[in-house]
Amino acid sequence: MDFERLYREERPRALATLIRLVRDFDLAEDALQEAFAAAWQQWARDGVPANPRAWLVTAARRKAIDRIRRKKRFSERQAEIASALPPADAAADASLDPLGDDLMRLIFTCCHPALAVEAQVALTLKTLCGLPVEEIARAFLVAPATMAQRLVRAKNKIRAAAIPYEVPGPTEVGERLDGVLRVVYLVFNEGYAATAGEALVRRELCAEAIRLGRLLHGLFPGEREVTGLLALMLLQDSRRTARVDAEGDLVVLEDQDRSRWDQLLIKRGLGALQQAELLAARGKPVGRYFLQAAIASQHARATRPEDTDWRQIAILYDVLAEAAPGPVVEVNRAVAHGRAFDAGAGLAVLEALAPDALGDSPLIPSVHGDLLARAGLHRDAVEAFTEAARRTRNEGERTLLERRADESRALLCESR
Repeated sequence: MDFERLYREERPRALATLIRLVRDFDLAEDALQEAFAAAWQQWARDGVPANPRAWLVTAARRKAIDRIRRKKRFSERQAEIASALPPADAAADASLDPLGDDLMRLIFTCCHPALAVEAQVALTLKTLCGLPVEEIARAFLVAPATMAQRLVRAKNKIRAAAIPYEVPGPTEVGERLDGVLRVVYLVFNEGYAATAGEALVRRELCAEAIRLGRLLHGLFPGEREVTGLLALMLLQDSRRTARVDAEGDLVVLEDQDRSRWDQLLIKRGLGALQQAELLAARGKPVGRYFLQAAIASQHARATRPEDTDWRQIAILYDVLAEAAPGPVVEVNRAVAHGRAFDAGAGLAVLEALAPDALGDSPLIPSVHGDLLARAGLHRDAVEAFTEAARRTRNEGERTLLERRADESRALLCESR
C-alpha cells in the first residue's frame, strides 16, 4: 500500500468536502488527520477501500462530531450539524452536486476579496497543497510564526464574516477570478517544480491543477485568461516526463528528449490557445496566462532545440513585461534575450534586477550562472551556480546546479 501517495492524492478534495460540511477549517483539518491515522492502521490490515476518499470523509465526519461533543458544544450546534451533514451513506457516496466541486468552492472561498492577497494565496497553499507553514513562510519571506498568525486570522475572518462556501455569481466573479487563477497556477507550479524535497515533480498537484483549470474553463468559457491558463498548463505538462532522466535527475529544456513529450497534451494545449486567440476578436484583453501560453507554444512547436524561435519568444516576454511586470518575468526575459541575441543581451536584462529581488530563491543566480557560462565567464559562473545550489531546497535541482558548477570549473581549468 502506497499510503504516502494516497495521502497526497486524496487529502485536498477530502478536506474541501469536510470544510463544506463542518464550516470550520481547523476542525476539518484535525478530523481528517485523525481519519488518516485510523486509515493507516485499518487499510494496512484490511486493504484500501474501493473509494478511499469517501471512507476518509465518512470517518472524519464522525470524528468532527466527536470533537464537537467533547467540547460540550454539541447540543448548541446539533441542529446545525445535523442539517449540514448528509447521512453516512450519502457521505460515503462522495458525489458532487451540479456545480460540482468542493475543491473549486474552497478556492473561491479562500480567494474572497475580504482577505488580503497574501492571505488568499497562503491559505489555499496550506489547505489545497498541504504545504507546511514553514514552506509557505519561506515563499513569502516571513517568519513561520508570522505566517501561522496570518493563516489563523484568515480562517477567523472567513468564519466571522460568514463568507459563503460557493462559486460566486456573474456579478461577483470578476473580483475573485484573478486570485483563483493565480492560486491554480501556483498549485500547478508546485507540482511541476517542487520547491522542496527529493521529488522534482509532484504529478498529483499538476493533475489537480489541470482538472481545476478544465472546470474553470467550463464555468467561464468566455474568459480569455481562463482559457489561456488551461492552455499554458497543458503545454507545460506535456514536457513533464522528459524533465527527469532514468536516475531521477532534472533535464533542462534544451537537453530533453522531445520524442517523450506528450503530443496529445500539446494538441489540446494548442487547441485551447487557439480558443483564447479567437476571444481576442471579442475585445478580451491580453493577459499574463495567454502570453505565457503563447511562449510555451513556441517550444511545443519546435521539433528540435535549434528550431525554437527565440526571437519571437523574446518579443512575447517584452510584451509580458509590460502586461504583468515582475522579477520572475524579468529573469525569464533575460533567458530569452540571451538565446535570441547573445549572452550579453541576457546579462543586461538580468543585471537591471536587484540581486535580492526574489529573496532567497535560486532562480536569479542559476540563470546568472547560465548566462555567464554562455559568455565564457566560467569563474563567475562557478560562483553563481554554487550560490544557486546553496539556496535551493529541492535535491534534484541542487544536483543539476552542482553539476553545472563542476562543468564551468572544468572549462575554467582547461582555459588556464
